[in-house]
Amino acid sequence: MKLKTWLCVVATALTVLSVNAQEDKNKELIERIKPEGQVHVAGQSASGDAAGGGGPRSGEDIYNSACVACHGAGVLGAPKLQVAADWQPRLDERGLDGIWENAINGINAMPPMGTCGNCSEDEIKSAIEYMIEGI
Repeated sequence: MKLKTWLCVVATALTVLSVNAQEDKNKELIERIKPEGQVHVAGQSASGDAAGGGGPRSGEDIYNSACVACHGAGVLGAPKLQVAADWQPRLDERGLDGIWENAINGINAMPPMGTCGNCSEDEIKSAIEYMIEGI
């Protein structure tokens, strides 16, 4: 009789442990496959995390996160940060709006929107304004 009781206790313990292990695996799985972001449909009100990250980022923030890789060193002829000799001919030829359109559409080795896949057109413009500041 004692052997039967002991086997029942062991079987029950193993069942409980396997159920708990399965719940932990499910939580890990859900965490791994959760969406990275949310889609906001125009016309609907945004709420919670989808409401945005506090407004547009500054030109300096955009430059430091997306533009510095090329514009910091002048990669493939990219005009360097606040270097008048690099920027002035472009400004004379196209003006700020022309440079902005090139940044949005891409030019030469620069892809559309540069390397900032999550920037708005206004943020791109503020990054350009930061790069030509003082020129």
